Amino acid sequence: MSKESSSPLGPLRIPLRIKRISWRDLAASLGPVLLVSVVAIWVAVHFVRPAPPDTIVITSGPEGSIGRRTAEKYRSILARNGVTLRILPSQGSLENLTRLADPKFTVDVGFVQGGLSDVLDTSELVSLGSVYYEAVLIFYRAARPIDRLSELKGQRIAIGPEGSGTRFLALTLLKANGVEATRPTRLLDRGGEAAAQALLRHEADAAFLTGDSAAPATIRELLHTRGIRVFNFTQADAYVRRFHYLSKLELPRGAFDLGSNLPPTTLVLLAPTVELIARPDLHPALSDLLIEAAREVHGHATLMQQAGEFPAPLEHEYRISNDATRFYKSGKGFAYRYLPFWLASLVDRAAVVLVPVIIVLIPGLRLVPTIYGWRVKTRIYRRYGELMALERAALAQPSDEERAELLRRLDEIEKTVISVKMPGSVADQLYVLRQHITWVRERLAANAGTSGQPTS
Repeated sequence: MSKESSSPLGPLRIPLRIKRISWRDLAASLGPVLLVSVVAIWVAVHFVRPAPPDTIVITSGPEGSIGRRTAEKYRSILARNGVTLRILPSQGSLENLTRLADPKFTVDVGFVQGGLSDVLDTSELVSLGSVYYEAVLIFYRAARPIDRLSELKGQRIAIGPEGSGTRFLALTLLKANGVEATRPTRLLDRGGEAAAQALLRHEADAAFLTGDSAAPATIRELLHTRGIRVFNFTQADAYVRRFHYLSKLELPRGAFDLGSNLPPTTLVLLAPTVELIARPDLHPALSDLLIEAAREVHGHATLMQQAGEFPAPLEHEYRISNDATRFYKSGKGFAYRYLPFWLASLVDRAAVVLVPVIIVLIPGLRLVPTIYGWRVKTRIYRRYGELMALERAALAQPSDEERAELLRRLDEIEKTVISVKMPGSVADQLYVLRQHITWVRERLAANAGTSGQPTS
């Protein structure tokens, strides 16, 4: 076996060149931090929502209805924050739901009564909460009170126009009592004022009216007309168990008119809950504004509800949106609570971008000097590794040729240490390294003087 192959250094091919400290080293230290920060900021910007639009489109209901009058109140409240509410009249809840479910129709929110979710695919819609009860009032002409809807069979019944929630509810209740559009029963496509006038002119024997279809003045007129009665749902408990979206409401004597004692006895009504339904892409800030408006409009007590009962995150047929759930639990965000709407929107979006800067970039930049110093010192440590290898080779009693090679490599190490550009902060370590190089050189020279002496 040759001396070269038996050398503890192996093949004498230890790298001699050392990379100079340059901008490349700084880039290597700073690059990972900047890269992680850029990725974090990009993710934040990607998921941050754009500024909320300054216009919301709501589909409400026919002129004079509760839905339309409620939308008008919402519009005044939203205007305080610089948001315009554009109101689209409709035939009622069913048309509102149809518009919301159609992605080609430009609308953001709408009032929808319970019981309609099976008519269309509403899986993509969300609810901002229930906002009020919409009692169904059935006015009819009869010599004596009736207590079952089946007694309307064979009469002319105004159930509301196509697209109205009143019509859908009327058809559902009548069908449950075996009343359908077969002679002699006639179902009239009239609602609201038209249905009331038909009843007053004896063109209809009964009429289904709700706040969604009739103005309060129309209902008051019917209540004070002799010969016209209001249907009392004596079977209300059975209806509520059968139709989960209905609620039972009891109005005491004189609730409508104390002076005339209307109704003369306790009146039991059925009422679906009206929900504020929205598209899933409704901006969270606008969702907060709408629920806040709903609290102002619907939070007080009325004949049909107690104070503070609405709006409420009651999940019936539609999923409560995440934004609505968050609002009902903790209210508006900090910025929107204390700043004007437009400024809060700006701060809210800027905060999303600042979070990765604070969490990633700033701590990362503080680590850059440490990383940079470690990279610089690594070059010194690498030279020490080579120096230790040479020293081990010197202890193995190398031949004259191997010693000459070791000295040559030692000179190369010293030359590299002298020529490499290093920051002044490590100059003391460089000079200590040169002292150690000199010490190893002297060790090799001392071994050269004893290598030729015979061993005992």
